[in-house]
Amino acid sequence: MAKSYRVGPGTRAVNRVFLTMTRLGLGKGYRYILTVNGRKSGRPYSTPVDVMSAGGDRWLVAAYGVSNWVRNARVADEVGLSRGGRSRKLRVVELGPEESVPVLRQYLREVPVTRAYFDVTLDSTDEEFAAEAARHPVFRLVPVA
Repeated sequence: MAKSYRVGPGTRAVNRVFLTMTRLGLGKGYRYILTVNGRKSGRPYSTPVDVMSAGGDRWLVAAYGVSNWVRNARVADEVGLSRGGRSRKLRVVELGPEESVPVLRQYLREVPVTRAYFDVTLDSTDEEFAAEAARHPVFRLVPVA
């Protein structure tokens, strides 16, 4: 059974550290700051996220489940992605379960610290990974024209 993600004081403190490091362009190269407007308030919210890249495409994986950034991104017209002083506006397109499989596999390989939050392992079948997509949505990042 996968661990549940809870946002407490410790998590908030760690996120603040990651936000600061990412704003400065420090840390893992796949870590970015996602800014998305709240679905109810309309206020911008920022959170550190890990962006997967392959074949010229980029994706966001909801490593900790259907969190607020996921709910907000699902209704937003566009999101912001920034790192090291550079910022870009993007659209997010949620992938279907089958499309999510290779991205989820890549994510578990490249970001092992999050594995405890998944009910699959690197040895799981494609069907098991597809089922996991309901709990860990994957979004394709599309440049805004």
